[in-house]
Amino acid sequence: MFSKSRINEPGPKAPEPEKKVPEAAAAPGAKSGSEFAAPVSRGKPAASVLSSDLTVVGNLKTTGDIQVEGVVEGDIRAHLLTVGESATIRGEIVADDIVINGRVIGRVRGLKVRLTSTARVEGDIIHKTIAIESGAHFEGSVQRQDDPLSEGRPGLAAH
Repeated sequence: MFSKSRINEPGPKAPEPEKKVPEAAAAPGAKSGSEFAAPVSRGKPAASVLSSDLTVVGNLKTTGDIQVEGVVEGDIRAHLLTVGESATIRGEIVADDIVINGRVIGRVRGLKVRLTSTARVEGDIIHKTIAIESGAHFEGSVQRQDDPLSEGRPGLAAH
């Protein structure tokens, strides 16, 4: 009923066909291998990091994650925002998840807001959930909302 196939028998193997190299990689001066290859993974991209020696004047907007270690003078909108211990942000922060280790001067709006023991916040916080560690410095008001990311405040008429 079953018979042994010759395909799986040991013996001399036929040479494999040579793989075609893309023309872009065959360009003069191009290096081969995975040295310049883009990551194959289509998962979540790494957080954008603004280093401690960087000052940004202007607004930042992304659907991804940002880690700020320097100074930002402007508003920030992101999915996850981490404010480093050496960072200073002067402007409004709007994000799903916010972790503040440094200084923020301005309004903070987030679904989850966490002030660590090294945080210094001067401004109002509008949140769905909040955690404030012992030692955090905070001056302003705290308001809980089911949708803190919405632009308008419920109950207030537009002018």
